[in-house]
Amino acid sequence: MTTPAKADPERRRRLLGGAVCGWVAACAGLAVAELVSAAVRPEASPVTAVGGAVVDRTPAGVKEWAIREFGTADKLLLALGIILVLAVVAALAGMLAARHLPAGIALAGGFGLVGAAAALSRPEATWHDALPSLVGGLAASGVLYLLVGAFSTPRPVGAPPGGAWSMDRRGFGRLVGAALVASAGIGYAGRRLGAYGSAGATASRAELVLPEPTVPAPPVPPGAGLPVPGISPFITPNGDFYRVDTALVVPRVDADTWRLRIHGEGVPNPLEFGLRELLARPLVEHDITLCCVSNEVGGPYAGNARWLGVRLADLLREAGVRPPSQGGPADQLVARSVDGMTLGTPVETVMDGRDALLAVGMNGEPLPFAHGFPVRMVVPGLYGYVSACKWLTELRLTTFAAYDAYWVRRSWAQRGPVKTQSRIDTPRPWAEPREGRVAVAGVAWAQHRGIARVEVRVDAGPWQEARLGASDGKDTWRQWVWEWEAAPGPHTLEVRATDGTGAVQTGVRAGTVPDGATGWHSVPVRVRPGPGRKA
Repeated sequence: MTTPAKADPERRRRLLGGAVCGWVAACAGLAVAELVSAAVRPEASPVTAVGGAVVDRTPAGVKEWAIREFGTADKLLLALGIILVLAVVAALAGMLAARHLPAGIALAGGFGLVGAAAALSRPEATWHDALPSLVGGLAASGVLYLLVGAFSTPRPVGAPPGGAWSMDRRGFGRLVGAALVASAGIGYAGRRLGAYGSAGATASRAELVLPEPTVPAPPVPPGAGLPVPGISPFITPNGDFYRVDTALVVPRVDADTWRLRIHGEGVPNPLEFGLRELLARPLVEHDITLCCVSNEVGGPYAGNARWLGVRLADLLREAGVRPPSQGGPADQLVARSVDGMTLGTPVETVMDGRDALLAVGMNGEPLPFAHGFPVRMVVPGLYGYVSACKWLTELRLTTFAAYDAYWVRRSWAQRGPVKTQSRIDTPRPWAEPREGRVAVAGVAWAQHRGIARVEVRVDAGPWQEARLGASDGKDTWRQWVWEWEAAPGPHTLEVRATDGTGAVQTGVRAGTVPDGATGWHSVPVRVRPGPGRKA
């Protein structure tokens, strides 16, 4: 008869062994799913599919918090969170299987069904997208069955002691090690096949030579970039340009197979073309500042770049589109990405004379994959969520009454004109400059209206006019600097801008939802006494 003292260690060994079996089975399932997703599409892998479904169903406030706190790292944290949940479920499945094998296997397979359902819920999903999760779930169930059977079968009579283990620990460790090595090999093969599948896209970008623009942008004016340490560069390098989107895996689109379709309501001459046909059209180069509606007051989600592309209004006119002001029936242009994301742009805005582009180049090179290669939309004066569709594959004319795009269905406004914003880049919050002359500097933007004035004040005192960098047009931000004679002690700096129409930036604080933040950026600092003076 087994005594309670002996039963407890034996129970713990059984549960720990079951958990190990569950974790190894989960590794095997993920590896097999990775291999299958290489043959389907990367977005169909279980972690990516579940992550995308979570993003789709996350309340806007939670998304805003994640973007604010973690920036582009929010996607990595989401993936790690999903893997952590999977590890917990896998351990539970293994421990359950050690006590009741069919129930544990059912739990392991059920998680594969969850992944398949998540994959099928994604935009542009087909039945093939369920295969990685389903096959991965079957693989995990099979490995769990084999591993649990290896240790939970009672020993034959006369076998060395070891409780419920059917092989010694060294033998079981070798079996677990072999399963992990096999999983690693399968996962590596899936990664390599996935990379091979995207090799065509990588090669197509590397081989792409952008034509010279028919209408080149003038050189950036001397003095647009102020020589102030700590200020944002006037042109944002591609590697530093902000990225805010829902893609857990950056789509890698082959430029040689890419196609764009323009169709819908009030389109008598639908268009469809590939990249070479697009590049054969007149190309326009234009400096445009983009910003995200998720950008809080003083936030980092704004950047300025030189874009190369085809005027979108020219393409729409070629398709026979008329804006609503000229009797056109469609007031919304719905852009669709290869990953199913939809953004709705006012047709009137696109066709009002501004340089709304189908961009193919960014700062003198083809678009980076993370920024929409091979083609994206860029519309000056609108927040990105209603205008800057990346990895573009379709443009459909419809009405705002008939269709709500992705973000509109999630509590954001239908139309998103950029609000006047200004930001203090230097000094940083809680900086401790020395007393005396301190350069207070930053950037201000009001795309398609321009910046006419920037003012700074200290401790809610009178507003002082800052010196502006040279203007590069009304669609880009402007740098500014104000020389402050700083006295020792704690102070609060504030900034506001006036746009090209004469409208002064409001000081009323509002959050980002539903159509962008408002308020003056403020920075607290503590000025240290100069040499020879006591603090």
